[in-house]
Amino acid sequence: MNIKIGDKVRFLNSVGGGVVCSFNGKDQVMVEGDDGFEIPALIRELVVVEHLDSQVHTSKPKTEAPVFTVPDPKPAIEEDFVPEETTGGERLNVFLAYLPLEPKAMQKSGYECYFINESNYYLFFNYMNRNNNSWMSRYNGLIEPNTKIFLEEFGKEDLNSLERVCVQFIAFKKDKPYTLKNTVSVELRMDIVKFYKSHCFMGNDFFEEDALIYPVVRQDLPEKELLVSAAELQEAMLQKAHIDKSSPKPALKKKSPLPILEIDLHINQLLDNTTGLSSGDILEYQLNKFQEVLAQYEKQKGQKIVFIHGKGDGVLRNAIEKELKTKYKQHYYQDASFREYGFGATMVTIK
Repeated sequence: MNIKIGDKVRFLNSVGGGVVCSFNGKDQVMVEGDDGFEIPALIRELVVVEHLDSQVHTSKPKTEAPVFTVPDPKPAIEEDFVPEETTGGERLNVFLAYLPLEPKAMQKSGYECYFINESNYYLFFNYMNRNNNSWMSRYNGLIEPNTKIFLEEFGKEDLNSLERVCVQFIAFKKDKPYTLKNTVSVELRMDIVKFYKSHCFMGNDFFEEDALIYPVVRQDLPEKELLVSAAELQEAMLQKAHIDKSSPKPALKKKSPLPILEIDLHINQLLDNTTGLSSGDILEYQLNKFQEVLAQYEKQKGQKIVFIHGKGDGVLRNAIEKELKTKYKQHYYQDASFREYGFGATMVTIK
């Protein structure tokens, strides 16, 4: 659509309009209203009501005015996100995770629920709970490969309604060939008692905090709900009581988890004086420290390291993620605890 001097226009985002009397750059014109005042307006926020060519003129026609093309009012399409794929991500591994809001006050604590997609596939999913003989959707949407998303926060009063939940999803990749996966529908029976016991929330690979993890799909295989009757449970317990205990079994030594390390990459924590250093010099020093720490702990499998980079303008965070995606693909990384660090830290697990 073209717009010229003399065209009658109206405003898209407000009441009124007028006649285009002059151009003010490529993107803006001056519009003369009925009251004789000139108002600046962006071309993309105008609609032509009547072109100059279609109006009846009794005076000498004006010199031909410059013509500008008005861009179509379509929303900008963001460049597609290209996910980082992992070697083991060609098989679906999907989980639900529940975290207490107040771990030290389990009897009154509320909870957070997360959906975890540990695969190279996008998932269109629906998370729901059973309500009498029907189902109620609690969250549905799209999750990107190798990410986790927050689903909801709920309280103790909601636990009974979450005794039976279901997850359904389809898996696919964007703009590339992939192995066809079956549509998944998994029903889970939650043990509500576990939500009251702090020891049921355990260390895991997805969160810094202890969490209650429910597998939905493991290695492409959907979880099957195992329902055991009271009679079958009693019989199994009696059989276990008669097991011959004469041959002692070696006790398995429980491996104590490695303490989580915190490395603050803020330059004022690394150097006492930054006089004379450019922003490029500072970034290089921070990345060298990041690489030095990873090299120091590269043989300590399972070691978790939280790198505090702050929010800022995201330059250091993006540089760290680039390093992890190119030079340290073997390690697992994720956002550190939102509650403790906000969006200003990344946790790396040595693999």
